[in-house]
Amino acid sequence: MTEPNEENKEKDVKNNSEEPITVHVDELKDAVEKEIADAGGEDIKIGVYVCQCGGNISDVVRTDLVAKELEKFPNVVVSRDFIFMCSDSGQELIKKDIQEKGINRVVVGSCSPFLHETTFRKAVSSGGLNPYLYTHVGIREQDSWVHADHPKEATELAVHLMEAGVAKARLLEPLKPTEIKAKKHALVIGGGIAGLQAALSIAKADLKVTIVEKSHFLGGRVAQWDTVFPTDEDARAVLNRVIEEVLANPNITIHTGTELIAAKGYIGEFNIRLRQQPRGVSEDFDGLDEAIKVCPVEVPDEFNFGLSKRKAIYRPYDGCVPSGAVIDWEHCTKCGECLKVGKKGSINLDETPHEFDITVGAVVVATGFDPYEPFKGEFGYGEIPEVITLPQLERILSKDGPTKGKLEVNGHPVHNIAMIHCVGSRQKEGVHKPQPDGKVNDYCSRVCCTATLSAAKQIHEHFPDTNIFDLYQDIRTYGRGHEDYYINASKNGVTFLRYFAEEIPEVTKSPEGEKNPVMVKVKDHLTWGYEVEVPVDLVVLAVGMMPTPIQDLIGMLKVSQGNDRFLLEVHPKLRPVETAIAGIVLAGTAQGPMTIREASYAGQAAASKVIAMLITGQVELEPFVAKIDPERCEGSGECVKYCPQEEAIRLETFTEDGRTFQRAVVSPANCNGCGVCVSVCPNRAINIQGWTLDQFDAMVEALAMEVSVLEDA
Repeated sequence: MTEPNEENKEKDVKNNSEEPITVHVDELKDAVEKEIADAGGEDIKIGVYVCQCGGNISDVVRTDLVAKELEKFPNVVVSRDFIFMCSDSGQELIKKDIQEKGINRVVVGSCSPFLHETTFRKAVSSGGLNPYLYTHVGIREQDSWVHADHPKEATELAVHLMEAGVAKARLLEPLKPTEIKAKKHALVIGGGIAGLQAALSIAKADLKVTIVEKSHFLGGRVAQWDTVFPTDEDARAVLNRVIEEVLANPNITIHTGTELIAAKGYIGEFNIRLRQQPRGVSEDFDGLDEAIKVCPVEVPDEFNFGLSKRKAIYRPYDGCVPSGAVIDWEHCTKCGECLKVGKKGSINLDETPHEFDITVGAVVVATGFDPYEPFKGEFGYGEIPEVITLPQLERILSKDGPTKGKLEVNGHPVHNIAMIHCVGSRQKEGVHKPQPDGKVNDYCSRVCCTATLSAAKQIHEHFPDTNIFDLYQDIRTYGRGHEDYYINASKNGVTFLRYFAEEIPEVTKSPEGEKNPVMVKVKDHLTWGYEVEVPVDLVVLAVGMMPTPIQDLIGMLKVSQGNDRFLLEVHPKLRPVETAIAGIVLAGTAQGPMTIREASYAGQAAASKVIAMLITGQVELEPFVAKIDPERCEGSGECVKYCPQEEAIRLETFTEDGRTFQRAVVSPANCNGCGVCVSVCPNRAINIQGWTLDQFDAMVEALAMEVSVLEDA
């Protein structure tokens, strides 16, 4: 082994010395003095606070050394480490130092800004300092959690990150939120359970609400179900209690048969254009039964999921809201037969759509879901009449369904049923056929397991001689009271057969003359892969949830979708119903698979956000928006060309000293501070307030500086 030379020995001695070694502080002084001069000569006093996070940071990073190193940097007058900076005592440290030591910039190194940036801004503000003279540095998620095996390097990285925060803090300027007036009026898109609950909660806060429902009837999917779990109540009875409250509230206006065709604006003032399709039939029409009889048009009844037919004049069920019938304009031939019955003038086949505008302060998107539609031939669906979906079974079990509650299909009674879980959910690439967009539905729809077992319970109660075979991958009855359905099924003789996603059951039509029309083959992993053949009268596919296709609406509102195609929230835990567009929130299954209970919760959560936004009639927006430097702007228009936000930035014509020129102007209410304009401006004429180019430059320079700390850190 080669002995280290004298130079290397000298380095080893330095690295093991008792004091941290810094080689870059002096290099900053000239630059810092220039920054202070450029800032108007203000005496910058920075307080630095390094959080131990109860060991989450300090078990890896030597927070004491980081604080000690930072106190040597220019303008840093206080540098501390503390066990929990987010605690009351930690915040008191900041307030005390502002008041007693005169610090006028604050830097905290701790967890993610998603968690506590607001906490520290409030602490800074309560200490008497502008809350935007604060910089947050994430040394937990960006350092200690990802470098737990390298404490020395993690400590050096923490110094780098903190110094970058200090470099930014030197250039911070006081900011104030943008205040705009807000219409005390909300738009709810969707008249299902989530939308109704959202509207009702908002209206109870004495705010105006407009509900827009694309179909001609309220209730969404809940109206199609027979019973709801975990209470086993009649679905429409639950729904009608909510609808009655909505109808009785004077703050709520309802437009059915209506959809958005244009939207622009910003939180506090969204300008919405709506198009309403005419009903064609007056509420007092007294000849509906006769009109239905004489109408020559028959189409599949979507309310019964295609199990029956309906006419071009119809209403989905008795007791629907609104209660009047409607004309299906897509299929009506305008033959005039319906005009010959009932009260004259009650039907108008010449009505045209009506467009109108409303202005609202916030928007709730509650557009619901569609059940997964199996491909033709998938488990025999569309080829074998005895293969149906779980929603279709729900309609069969309903007293006003296509069989009036009788358990029969294709004209014969049912005695043996196979229920197959995870159809259209938890799919795997290469095993399942992708959707038209090329993706498979790899997510769990969450509700299907309990819904399937609930249907099994219902069948056992009303048709106790029926044999049920439950083919599943995993049983996920996660909610309160949901496990009871699994226990009930087990006690009542349901036979469970477990299959793997790579070995899906095979469904075929039985040969002529067989007692049971369908044969199901499955490799059952409860019996170590034994192949089981199950002859049945009916196969029920427990289909998952798919987002309602609303691409036009997504384009108008500029909300985001996740990989699963459902609408995307800002953060699943911290901002679970908010979108990236201020003033637009999500409710119910537009956001992902949910039970009715969860959709109701989500609707009320969305309402609470809307109420908080609009209740005062004024909205405060963060000041992190684009700002134009008029001395540098030459009106190139690149910012307008590439801005993703409608009307956030525009070119205006100015005249000065007889000279006419164009210059960019920002609308703070429309700007979301994305920074695209900053990157395309050829003259560095645009900055994002709070995140300026000079601040970024200073942070990069700080990160590039050399730092050394104790070898045993």
